[in-house]
Amino acid sequence: MEQLLKELKFGNILNFNLNKEKILILNFNKNNKELNKVNIYNTEELTKYLFNKLKQTKAKVAIGKYNEDRSIYKNNNEFKNRTIHLGIDLLLKENTKIFAPLKGKVHSFKNNKGIGNYGPTIILEHNLNNIKFYTLYGHLSLTSLKNIKPNQIIQQEQPLATVGTTKVNGNWPPHLHFQIIKDLKNNKGDFPGVSSKKERNKYLNLCPNPNLILKIKKLN
Repeated sequence: MEQLLKELKFGNILNFNLNKEKILILNFNKNNKELNKVNIYNTEELTKYLFNKLKQTKAKVAIGKYNEDRSIYKNNNEFKNRTIHLGIDLLLKENTKIFAPLKGKVHSFKNNKGIGNYGPTIILEHNLNNIKFYTLYGHLSLTSLKNIKPNQIIQQEQPLATVGTTKVNGNWPPHLHFQIIKDLKNNKGDFPGVSSKKERNKYLNLCPNPNLILKIKKLN
């Protein structure tokens, strides 16, 4: 499956090409000493810090990495011992439009309430060359769930959702969590976006690098 995704071209997940605009790659691991100056468990302070970084660097979007061991999860009861990020995050202003990077159908959707959770979430099902897999879009707006239904066909680059506010997205800075999943294991509208170090290899195999679809050159 990974080789197939590597070879194919996909649409833009935003209304611009991520390789034609300035982007900022974020670092949420313990080696980032700058995070020591920020109360990363205070959402308002973390949001201010991140969007100031965007402003200072004149970047259009900031990217949170896949397979990153994140220090920001360690004091969050929602995650317990899970610190390995299984998706790619795109830090965006609330209500930013999200587009489907490839054709699929709505598998499921759900408002995963609670601090540290996804908030409104959509999962699309895809079938390429008889290979079935899924993409997950987390931390969306409540309105994103109003106009969709199971099995609805979503075309490539069709508007899919908008980014949610801190109040509805699990109490995070506004962003999109994008993830590829090979097997949902009977989950609907939800799937772990973070794993423990012990299960890291298992989940990385189950959730390949989302950059196989996004193809952000700066992440290679």
